[in-house]
Amino acid sequence: MENYTMEGRTYRYYGQEAPLYPFGYGLSYTTFQYRDLVLSTPVLPICANLSVSVVLGNTGPRDGEEVAQLYLQWEQSSVPVPRWQLVAFRRVAVPAGQETKLSFQVVAEQRAVWAQDWHLEPGTFTLFAGGQQPGQQTRAPSEVLSARFTVTGAARPLRGC
Repeated sequence: MENYTMEGRTYRYYGQEAPLYPFGYGLSYTTFQYRDLVLSTPVLPICANLSVSVVLGNTGPRDGEEVAQLYLQWEQSSVPVPRWQLVAFRRVAVPAGQETKLSFQVVAEQRAVWAQDWHLEPGTFTLFAGGQQPGQQTRAPSEVLSARFTVTGAARPLRGC
């Protein structure tokens, strides 16, 4: 094997083709709604971590569990990266008619790209939060919220933070 790129070989690099059963696929006996996606800051220093919160509500008639998922998308990168990358998830039990506020931490290492070594790059990123992947077409209703943030500073090796 001479070509070690992952493009076209894993669901993360298929381009526009969607996987048949993406992460978090499934149906529920209730419905969920996401709202109030909040980032700790819209501008982040290159080595800093990002705090994220989102409110998850069970809008259906039954108690249920939801897998809340966070995905990160690079606007520009010096090397090929996935369309979006799963950076956090949590299974949460929410009683019918109730809401819960979820908090996540997106650490700098999750923004690192591989180019002979792990390094961090400045730029604009989009963070997605919801019960499915961004753009996923399913029969179960679930929205995906998004928020953009910018990383500032000079590119540097990850070990330099």
